[in-house]
Amino acid sequence: MKNIHLILLLSFIFIGCNNQAQSQDPIPVHDTFTIDSNLLNEKRTINVWKPENYSKTNDSLPVMYMPDGGTAEDFPHIANTMSQLIKTNKIPPFILVGIENTVRRRDLSGTTEVEKDKEIAPVIGGASKFRAFIKDELFAEINKRYRTKNTKGIIGESLAGLFIMETFLTQPEMFDYYIAMDPSLWWNNHYLVRTAKEHLNKFPETKKRLWFAGSNASDISKHTKNLAKILTIENNKNVIFNYSNEPKEEHQTIYRATKEKALIWTLNPQ
Repeated sequence: MKNIHLILLLSFIFIGCNNQAQSQDPIPVHDTFTIDSNLLNEKRTINVWKPENYSKTNDSLPVMYMPDGGTAEDFPHIANTMSQLIKTNKIPPFILVGIENTVRRRDLSGTTEVEKDKEIAPVIGGASKFRAFIKDELFAEINKRYRTKNTKGIIGESLAGLFIMETFLTQPEMFDYYIAMDPSLWWNNHYLVRTAKEHLNKFPETKKRLWFAGSNASDISKHTKNLAKILTIENNKNVIFNYSNEPKEEHQTIYRATKEKALIWTLNPQ
């Protein structure tokens, strides 16, 4: 078990986000700009993809945000997938906002009391500041630059999935749609799973949709399965969720393997 845990640690330390075919993804036409963040005390690069018909209408659109959103990260393949799904009427039009990484493991990890967790990077535990940057600085900048609706979602995998699940449980009002593939729920001795019931009892009176998946990585799948059980037992009327157990997928394949069905289910509320 320790060896599996070490492999998972190394996978997101050195790979960052698991996109073995990233260099083969065509980079779609998009906007790029920077924000001088007062909260993070650094400049952040933002990539924005708009649907083909955005310039032909006056419609305001919902927005999908994504960590790992650089052009050398997950932004191209998610933008291309959303483009195809929109063209085939499988999802409604969305604007995609990718947040390029600077110090990934700092921004996407919460605090931890586990000494082994602290070995992944010189600086960790910056998720709260990164979340505040998105909420208090990035949202306003996107709303200023583009025609947007209040409806927002967030998508990510692995350590970004951990950040998304932490946001869902601790600040659920930030987004309407949450998508997390193979979230690193083992972090801090699976704190988010251990405290999930407590957070669900404080959930806001607004409906949220959550789609999450677990691969065959045992240190992840046992926690995603446990969280799915908790969500089922608690049966919160404002949480509409879908857990996708993916035992045939590995940690490095699950994002690409499940992104289409995740987007289709999440963005088509019934």
